[in-house]
Amino acid sequence: MPATLKQRPPLAIRAHTATTALGRGREAQAEALATRRGGLRRNDFPTTAPGETPLDCWIGRVDGIEDSPLPAELADWECRNNRLAWLALQQDGIDAAVADAIDRYGATRVALVVGTSTSSIGATEEAYARLQPDADGNLHFPPDLARPGIHTPHSLGAFVQQATGARGPCVTVATACSSSAKVFVQAARLIDAGLADAALVGGVDTLCGSVLFGFNALQLVSTSPCRPFDAHRNGLSLGEAGGFALLERSSSIDDGDATLKLCGYGESSDGHHMSAPHPEGLGARLAMEDALARAGIDASQLGYLNLHGTATPANDSIEAMVVAALFPSALHASSTKGWTGHTLGAAGIVESVFALIALERGLLPGTLNSSAPDPACGPQIRFDNAEREVRHAMNNSFGFGGNNCSLVFGKV
Repeated sequence: MPATLKQRPPLAIRAHTATTALGRGREAQAEALATRRGGLRRNDFPTTAPGETPLDCWIGRVDGIEDSPLPAELADWECRNNRLAWLALQQDGIDAAVADAIDRYGATRVALVVGTSTSSIGATEEAYARLQPDADGNLHFPPDLARPGIHTPHSLGAFVQQATGARGPCVTVATACSSSAKVFVQAARLIDAGLADAALVGGVDTLCGSVLFGFNALQLVSTSPCRPFDAHRNGLSLGEAGGFALLERSSSIDDGDATLKLCGYGESSDGHHMSAPHPEGLGARLAMEDALARAGIDASQLGYLNLHGTATPANDSIEAMVVAALFPSALHASSTKGWTGHTLGAAGIVESVFALIALERGLLPGTLNSSAPDPACGPQIRFDNAEREVRHAMNNSFGFGGNNCSLVFGKV
């Protein structure tokens, strides 16, 4: 173990959930993984530019957001991203678990740490597309979108704070695709520092023009469903999702109902390039090594690894190279982005839930859509599902700028 790190006590995970293109809640995710039912479809997300056709690609779109307005008391926060946050909060007992934590500790002792990449910028895009002139000819947002709260990067955190009643430290993390993995780390630090007794962590990101056309401008979007680690992969499929988990000190109450733990984490920033990983995977390796060290396990004790696995040529080959160097060939490692698409700021929480499903059910997903193994990738990369009990699972989330985070979860 590196001299600067020390093993930390695990945090109990009292509740967890995800809502993706596969459906709402944990059961929908598990059923889709088990039956290899993917959620990607050809892009039908409307653009804000009149007459412009949707981008030629595949997306992981959550059904029903357009038909699910926020409750009247939360109407000031109305936008597509906050609607998805609200839908996710209603699944798998998350709202009840937060209310219980508030009852036991007090609202100011329950922290909120949520991740996103674009927050509710989709509403801002719409507001600019519908600018209206006043009597002097000056352009303004239309009245239904003239709500400053939804046009800030902190829109998600502020909304979840009002929706749940938690009044502890409230942070919105925006480190691109590692955002909602790093929320676990920030929450652990808040609890370890005595600034909170429990923390609701999560992430929500929804599709919008900035996401679709921005990633396409970087030449990272495939016109076909993504194929992580396939020899013929040619880019990612974008998706949207929301998810949450409630963390507490393991010793705070009877652990009889909390068999899942956050055991360790590792963060790094290799600062190599804005959108490309370090060519030797330096940052990815440091994050995984530190997460194992804090969890107090060695690489051979890991049973499942959910890879970042975006299906871009560079990311997958470098991540696989590091995994091959760190882990034994028996490890089952896979990317689940073929099921959901790359959900960006929500990927960390969604794929952490997949790792927790592996611990709960012994369901180890393979890599959907991929069939031709890339010879540059090691034996740890699995395309087929497997079933077996595992005690520890890791999730990797790597963001732009070499902003890396690895999490180790365990089962008591």
